Amino acid sequence: MKLSMPRCKTLVTCCALALVPVAAQAATWSDTFIGYRYGTDFREPTNRNEVEKHVLQLTHASGYSVGQNFVNIDMLQSDDKDPASGSDSGATEFYLTYRHQVHLGKLFDKSLAFGPVKEVALTAGFDLNTKNTRFAPRKRLLVVGPTLKFDVPGFLDVSLLYGKEWNHCGLGSPACPKSEIAFDPQWMISVAWGIPFEAGPVPLKFQGFLNYNSEKGKDYANVKTKPETLMRTSLMVDVGQMVAGKKNTFLMGVGYEYWKNKFGNHDYANGSTKPGIDTNAPTFQMEWHF
Repeated sequence: MKLSMPRCKTLVTCCALALVPVAAQAATWSDTFIGYRYGTDFREPTNRNEVEKHVLQLTHASGYSVGQNFVNIDMLQSDDKDPASGSDSGATEFYLTYRHQVHLGKLFDKSLAFGPVKEVALTAGFDLNTKNTRFAPRKRLLVVGPTLKFDVPGFLDVSLLYGKEWNHCGLGSPACPKSEIAFDPQWMISVAWGIPFEAGPVPLKFQGFLNYNSEKGKDYANVKTKPETLMRTSLMVDVGQMVAGKKNTFLMGVGYEYWKNKFGNHDYANGSTKPGIDTNAPTFQMEWHF
């Protein structure tokens, strides 16, 4: 179904309300880090090659009296198997994610805990991306919905989000008869976690996220999209704590990315299955927190 103008305005309004930081509130906690991950088995839709990528990320999370913020920007550098437009060199992608949570129990000064859930929040935010390939994507995604925050060491959040995406295709006809597209609204189940634990003398952290996105209507070639699943997870050793007694300063470990029907891709217009739509990529990862 199409998103009407009133419903579009409602979505934007809900996101805007939840995104507005409370300027008068001081941060109660914060964590900022520079991260790096590397893998050789990444895939891109319509590309039959496995792609090597170096990914540099900057992440910040902070809390205040009635909520929290999360922002992450990834710079992904591909090898020449995923070339930039008009070049033999690899493409560069930037992907920005922002989420803001308002903790409703704290906002209304009332406990909303039940069972293993310690708090209920309203989450809203956006994703933005750009990549210098011939496809030239420009993703713009708004999301809003409730989040259950579970009472575990570290954190475990489960969200049900309503999303609306706009994007761009620079290939032209016949691959992309539409260069600009507003996809149908979609539902997203999002799980994020960061669980610290110890294995004997070794301090560890199991972290990551899992997103399941419903189909979002038809794509640039008028082909139906498919539901999409993306999981990135890692097991990190707190090297800083082991070596220098400084907890959560330098972490190193291994990760894994699973991506099915990347960006909702599955079929060409003729019904044949696109290559490169599924990723199974082990990764090496590091984080420097400051």
